[in-house]
Amino acid sequence: MNTVIVPVDFSGTSMNAAKYAANLLVGHYGVEMILYHAYEKESEADKCNADLLQLKDELFANNPVKITVYCEIASDFVEELEKFARHRKADLVIMGITGKSALAQVFMGSNTLKMAETKACPVLIVPENCTFHDVKNVMLASDFKQVKATTPSGPIKSFLKTFKPSLHIVNVDENHFVAISEEYEKEREAFKEMFKEFSPEFYFLRLFDVEEALQLFAEERNIDLMILIQKINSLRHRLFTASISRKLSFQTNSVLNV
Repeated sequence: MNTVIVPVDFSGTSMNAAKYAANLLVGHYGVEMILYHAYEKESEADKCNADLLQLKDELFANNPVKITVYCEIASDFVEELEKFARHRKADLVIMGITGKSALAQVFMGSNTLKMAETKACPVLIVPENCTFHDVKNVMLASDFKQVKATTPSGPIKSFLKTFKPSLHIVNVDENHFVAISEEYEKEREAFKEMFKEFSPEFYFLRLFDVEEALQLFAEERNIDLMILIQKINSLRHRLFTASISRKLSFQTNSVLNV
């Protein structure tokens, strides 16, 4: 991992995400953290740059990490952020998200979720009230369908190599009984091979409510971060992602969308 972009609009939510990012990257001296801001009027340029530099100094005072700043004029924030992320070949974007309901996030327009949907790079979503904890336990939630074809192993491995957490791969299905099916066993073997260097542990939960099951698992296993794989660009998935990000904010400090 080389480049992490942290968009800042100076709201409480984005400032908390910036603090989270600085804490996360302490000790990773080869990683550049870029504080990014987009403004609408040329007259705002000098003040925005000065405010970013001040934030940089404040963050660096508590977290000695490599921080640079970048601000630009933009009429469409997400579009410009996506371009910047692709241009800089960013490994990760870290963004805050408010506690609005899933429906509000989708229909009122969450820049964080919109950025995740561009798939320019993984987006780590930081709930507005979360505090940083070392990332020791990571949960990868999967439907165990076409694992090889649909799992973006590259960015997931990059994250795991950088932060070295324990990996817990979880599937929730109301049809799980005493033993898993042959199909699930086949997909588990695919995961085992894909992430063999990280010695993943597997869990098959028989519950009807996916969100409830993941929340309970996060509580019981002290999960610090959850990985969600975006397979389809649909309303259902957008609602699910927003809801998970919000509901698990008490148990997991962040949600990584890949």
